[in-house]
Order: sequence, then structure tokens, then C-alpha cells
Amino acid sequence: MHTPQTETAVAEIIKGAGGPLAIAGGGTRGIAVAGDALSVAGLREVTLYEPGAMTMVAQAGTPVSEIEATLAAENQRLAFEPMDARVLMGTDGTPTIGGVMAANASGPRRISVGAARDFLLGVRFVDGAGAVVKNGGRVMKNVTGYDLVKLMSGAHGTLGVLTEVSFKTLPRPETQATLLLHGLSDAQAVQAMSRALGSPFETSGAVHDPAAGVTALRVEGFEASVAYRIQSLTERLGAREVSTLDAEETTQRWAAWRDVHGFAQDGDDVWRVSCKPSDGPALAAKSGAEGVFYDWGGGLLWLRTAAGHDLRAALGRYDGHATLVRGNAHPRFEPEAAGVAALSKGLRARFDPRGILNAGLMG
Repeated sequence: MHTPQTETAVAEIIKGAGGPLAIAGGGTRGIAVAGDALSVAGLREVTLYEPGAMTMVAQAGTPVSEIEATLAAENQRLAFEPMDARVLMGTDGTPTIGGVMAANASGPRRISVGAARDFLLGVRFVDGAGAVVKNGGRVMKNVTGYDLVKLMSGAHGTLGVLTEVSFKTLPRPETQATLLLHGLSDAQAVQAMSRALGSPFETSGAVHDPAAGVTALRVEGFEASVAYRIQSLTERLGAREVSTLDAEETTQRWAAWRDVHGFAQDGDDVWRVSCKPSDGPALAAKSGAEGVFYDWGGGLLWLRTAAGHDLRAALGRYDGHATLVRGNAHPRFEPEAAGVAALSKGLRARFDPRGILNAGLMG
């Protein structure tokens, strides 16, 4: 495995590569591609943090835990609450900020504050030719004509190897609480989550766990405001059976929901389906899944299926896409439409002309 300690060393490795390279951060997501392993875990430093401006710059291999600890000391946080996949995937390693941004890993709070890429200000990366590229950020200038900040977030290392990222942070709220609605059907739960998210009461998370029989709505902010909004949501939704979680319980339960701990069983495949919330219950019903979990107010389905189950064939055509998170019998990513595939091919030819970076991962 190549474990460079500097950006220059990353560039030299890529320039001298005689074949494919498998790019990795902390190695927590279970992604396996052919090629010599190139880990950026050695690029590990917060190079700039300005709490007053709520901006941070960190090398790509910096552990997320170190970033969160640094932010917590200034009463700030990563608002998009990236998932820690280790329990679900049964992996070791350490989640890194480069891996988070490369995967655009965004948790339950995405519905209220946006995705990881919405907080990304600038990137430094090494392309497939070994050239160092800078884009966006406080002092970085776009000289390519591409919005590479957005392009690199979600590219999973296929266009370049991230070496440094700059991003926005947000203040931590004073407190939080969760309203639990009990005994709702999937359709009723999606309707309740939609009403909560469409209300003026600033719900920062909305999940439905059919196995537990609960629908959870999270509220964050000042203590008096949180209490008022929990009560207002209770009255607005008119649910017959409700309960609440305090701040500590909310932290624990939402971490487990964010990381999909309920699907940590060995042997089954796990899929992540993005769809319209109103389509979720029908898609879940015909999916053939053995387990279902709803996030993002119903716009994100987590489905646990028998190993090898062809979920895409079972779902047919719908407005969305399915990603195979755990399993290897099918392509990880949804096949692209012809026009999108041509665009993706052109981008890869531009940034990785030899086709050596995580080759085959995204088509």
C-alpha cells in the first residue's frame, strides 16, 4: 500500500503509476476496486481554523473525530453529520474528512441544512496525470472553468485524489429533543414527516423505523424554543401515542439511526434508495426487502435484502436511484442514462486520461 505523507508524494505516486490505483481514506466504507492501494491517511492535519469565520481547512486524511473534537471546543460542529459506516459495514479504520467529502456523506440533518458538498468551500487534489489542482476556497482561484468543489464531492476518487479540503462549520445548538410518534404505518409516517418538515417548527431530522414502530422528529435550538416546538408539533400532528427523548437520548438514538445500526446483520445486502418521499412506501412494498428504514423525511430508503437480490429489477422505473452499499452481486452505482454517461466519460477523460483512479467504480 502507498501511504504518502505529503501532497507532493501523492503526485509522484500517481505520475509513476503503471496501472490502476485503489484510492482510500480511512477504509471504513468497504469499497473494493482493483489496483495498488493508495491511502491518504498520512495527510493528517488541520491546517487552518477560524472559529469566528466558521471555516476550517484540513488535509484529507484528518480523522473526522479529530475535526469534531476541535470544533466542539469552540461550540461548533459539522452540521451535515456524516455517517460512520463501520458498524453497518463491519469494517475497521477511521473515517476521514477527505472520505466524507469524496462520498458526499450526509446524514439526517441534510433535509434542514444541506449536504456535505453544500459546506465545501475549496479543494486541493491530484488528478490522474499527477498534476496538483486547486479550486474554490478563501484564497484558491478557479482557473479551469469547472466548479470542481461540487464536482469532486461525490466523485468517490474517480476524478482526483483529494489532499486538502476547506469547509464551513455551524454553531452547536444549546439543546435538542425528539418527538416519537408510535404505531404509524409507513404511509402515515411519511405524511407525518412531511407535515412536520413543512411546518414552521424547524425539524432537523425525520426518520421512520418500521421495525421499532416509531417515527422520530428531531428539534434543536434554545431550550425554551425546543420545548415550544415539540409541543407545537405534537398538537399539529395529532398523533394518538407520543413520547419524547431528552438531549442525551436524542444524541444516542440519532447516531444509531444515522449509521443504520439496525441493518448490521452479517450476510444480507444493504441498499440506499433516493426517491420522492411520497413514492417511498410503495417502493418499499415491492422491493422484496427484509428490512426497511426511512430517513430524510422519506426521501431516503435504507433496504436490507437477501444477498444477491436484484433490487433495481424489483423496483423498476421510478424517480430516483439505488446504490448498493453492502454486497457485491450488482454494480454499486445505478447505471447512468446515455447523456449522463457521455458527460461522465468526458470528465474522466479530462481529469484521469489514463483511467487509473478507482477504475470501474462509477461505470
